Amino acid sequence: MARKMNIDNDAVKGVGESKAEIKRRKRQEKKLKKFGIRDESKMGKLELFFYQMEKRRRIKKKKRMSRSVGGDIALFLMLCLFGAFSAYPLLYTIFAAFKPLNELFIYPPKLFVMNPTFDNFIDLSIVMSDSWVPFSRYFFNTIFITLMGTIGHVVIASMAAYPLAKHKFPGSKIIFGMVVYSLMFAAQVTDTPRYIIFSLIGLVDTQWAIIVPAFAYSLGLYLMKQFMQDIPNDFIESAKLDGASEFQIYWKIVMPLVKPAWLTLIILLFQQLWNNDGGTYIYSEQLKPLSYSLHQIVNTGVARTGTSAAVMLIMMIVPVSVFVLSQSQIIETMAHSGMK
Repeated sequence: MARKMNIDNDAVKGVGESKAEIKRRKRQEKKLKKFGIRDESKMGKLELFFYQMEKRRRIKKKKRMSRSVGGDIALFLMLCLFGAFSAYPLLYTIFAAFKPLNELFIYPPKLFVMNPTFDNFIDLSIVMSDSWVPFSRYFFNTIFITLMGTIGHVVIASMAAYPLAKHKFPGSKIIFGMVVYSLMFAAQVTDTPRYIIFSLIGLVDTQWAIIVPAFAYSLGLYLMKQFMQDIPNDFIESAKLDGASEFQIYWKIVMPLVKPAWLTLIILLFQQLWNNDGGTYIYSEQLKPLSYSLHQIVNTGVARTGTSAAVMLIMMIVPVSVFVLSQSQIIETMAHSGMK
């Protein structure tokens, strides 16, 4: 029988190596360091988890389809063509806000502005100053609705997703199935029953009629649950052995690990609530958001065409800027959750 030999690697390391072997080993270590490859056997559980996530991200980033140079050029030209079509409305809205009235009524319309002016924004400020409800009030209402709805949804969705992802209880699959099915229904389908319910509980003509539905945004619960499902159970079990409560595990361990998911939720809810005018539920002028006031200016007629162009730019620039600054985060979250 062959006897098992125990070799002390530390004792024989570097012994008997030729110059070529030493040079090869150093070159290999330099290459591993360059690509960020480390010894996983010497890492802790938490460090290993983050290291593997980063390694998967780098592998996906470096992956590419096997294409010829001609295929790359054709793909680039096609993307440029579609990008131009997509960017045209955005560019037209930007340039239209700085066009005088005579250029706005040119037919066929031209993309670029010939005589840029700020008259449209000056007219908008005059119109807003003449309103019997101050502009600052509309702005405060929008900020209040956006912040309350966004923060409330992130907290509620994450707290509901944690037991669905990390605890098995009777009916958990049925509940999550209902959440998934709810994604198929448009908001207009539930407008009538929602109005009846809010009328019965006295939320009509209050800002909570917009904030409360944001709490139940089913897409947020779905995203949070999908992210939390990938967290290793070893972290939660270790925290329980250390005496941590369920809330401490949720707040100090789970929430930091699913940061991309709740950052995406903040962005999506911000864009949705920023553009909500509350016209169906809010009737008091003092409670209306900024988007309602600006839309009223747009609907005043041909005389306000220039002012309407300035309004469209103001309403568009905030959500577009937020999306551009965080689009990589959103795309990563959607890809991780399996949504197209």
